[in-house]
Amino acid sequence: MKLLRRSGEKYELEFPIEEKALLLHLLKLYPLVPPTYHQLTKDKKLPRREENQQLLDEALAARRALNKKEILALMSHPGRFKEADGTSKAVFTRGELEWLLQVINDIRVGSWIALGSPGYEQENKPRRGAQSTRDLIFMELAGAFEMFFLGLINGDMPPETEE
Repeated sequence: MKLLRRSGEKYELEFPIEEKALLLHLLKLYPLVPPTYHQLTKDKKLPRREENQQLLDEALAARRALNKKEILALMSHPGRFKEADGTSKAVFTRGELEWLLQVINDIRVGSWIALGSPGYEQENKPRRGAQSTRDLIFMELAGAFEMFFLGLINGDMPPETEE
């Protein structure tokens, strides 16, 4: 993946066809953070705690449903990707990249949670098996896309010249 051009708030990217397929597959996994992961508080003395938690759960569910719809619309927009010579080019705005960064972060964190949150302060043992291998791959892949998008947004990644 590489940045071809940046013009103001627009970024023209080029993906090898395989990387585009990986990004689209990754985005189809959204959301991966379990709905029960977001707790308003652990304080059982908070007034109307359960009612407030339910409001939070409903708001998050609505946001996730909207994000899923927006992912589909963004990535399947006619003309979004132009394919030629084994590559795919697409233009994204800074806002779209920032939003994709949030979605991909959910996938990375959800994969990390599914793996048992390795390295976290709690004593969770990492899970093993075929699904764990997939979770690890998804976590690392999401991390790679995050680093690429962060580099674009922060301006740390200069455009590459086309060959």
